[in-house]
Amino acid sequence: MDLNLLCFILFSFLFAGYLLLEGFDYGVGMLLPFLGKSDREKKAIVQTMAPVWEGNEVWLIAAGAVLFAGFPHVYATLFSGLYLALFLILVTLILRGVAFEFRDQDNNPKWRRFWDWAIFFGSIIPSLLWGVAFTNMLAGLPIDSEKQYAGTFKDFLSIYTLTGGLFFVLLFLLHGAVFLTLRLDRRFLLKIRELALIISKYTLLLSAGFIILSFLYTDLAAKLVPALAFVALFVALVFCRRYLKAHQYVLSFTFSTVAIIATVSAIFSGLFPRLIVSSLNPDWSLTVYNSASNPLTLKIMAVTMAICLPVVLAFEAWKYHIFRERVPVTTPDMQSNKLIWRRLQRQFQQIKTHLCNLFSISRK
Repeated sequence: MDLNLLCFILFSFLFAGYLLLEGFDYGVGMLLPFLGKSDREKKAIVQTMAPVWEGNEVWLIAAGAVLFAGFPHVYATLFSGLYLALFLILVTLILRGVAFEFRDQDNNPKWRRFWDWAIFFGSIIPSLLWGVAFTNMLAGLPIDSEKQYAGTFKDFLSIYTLTGGLFFVLLFLLHGAVFLTLRLDRRFLLKIRELALIISKYTLLLSAGFIILSFLYTDLAAKLVPALAFVALFVALVFCRRYLKAHQYVLSFTFSTVAIIATVSAIFSGLFPRLIVSSLNPDWSLTVYNSASNPLTLKIMAVTMAICLPVVLAFEAWKYHIFRERVPVTTPDMQSNKLIWRRLQRQFQQIKTHLCNLFSISRK
């Protein structure tokens, strides 16, 4: 296996890990303003992703490092051509990260509502724009012979790219809803399940449209692996919905995971050996060979990732093992009952002490 192919596989794997793990964070963030009624419920929803979201972002940083070191021409072209989209992703991710830290710093309902919506927009905008970006890479961008972007903002938007963006939003929504069936208080299972079933229906419908448009707007129909991956995507969504109906939430989450992996596999296997398709001339497309760094850089990066990646995987496994328990939601009524019971216990303890003292005095 040559170093160019190895670096492409590394980049694909890291991005798949990012979309898989951050996908349910995006989904939960989009559901936050609508799912929880009380502040205690919203706080519990935030707690399902608060311990893990920072670690999930590491996968994006690692993927960006591989792209920068391994394929600098692609990195430069993407950040110049898709500058506005990537800038919006960066800004909303920063706002989302700030929201996690600032939300509970004040009990004012308006304060917390503002940061809830910040988490919402910090989840839906990146989801939409990642879908638009990937479908643009597949359908083709106006790249000239100098490997420069030669288009305008209008070139980003089409029926296909917008469908891809909406599909990513619904896919992450479904992934997040199924994730909550495993992590949130059991009292909310039926409510989350009903919502997940509605989302799964529209995700299935939109996935069919996305697959059809992918075959019409790209050359994926001529490749076996992307076609099989798209079939796996649709089948996985069918089984995800089926197991949701059967109240088998672990299997449902498994198949929502498979759906995301199949989507990423279809995109990257359809691109290979290209990384960005040129809509002006197929010969001007950026590939893993004409946009790669020198062999020494590729070798250093491959060795570095061979050392770091097992550590990251071990940390991820440990992290999700530690935070595997469901997040409880304590209602105000339950909390008040607990306080009353504690007060009664203290009163009984005081009465018991007084009776013991009286008994001792009477004996003397």
